[in-house]
Amino acid sequence: MEHPLIGKIDNLTIEQLTDNINKLYKKLAIAIRTNNNGYLCHQIRMAIESYTNKLKELQAKAWEESTQNFKDKINIS
Repeated sequence: MEHPLIGKIDNLTIEQLTDNINKLYKKLAIAIRTNNNGYLCHQIRMAIESYTNKLKELQAKAWEESTQNFKDKINIS
């Protein structure tokens, strides 16, 4: 489930998305250690999922663009 309050993340780069995900995981670790913030943990996990989905989308697009140069080559896999 994506977080509804994240806003537009379409203009973020892969590096920015990765940094945001890392920061959110650190915040999640702190929230888990406090052991009384189940709702907060859920919200952070939803935000992580939103950023992760966008990151996967950008990585897939980058992979597709990088393999465009090899479309005329023989695929041996």
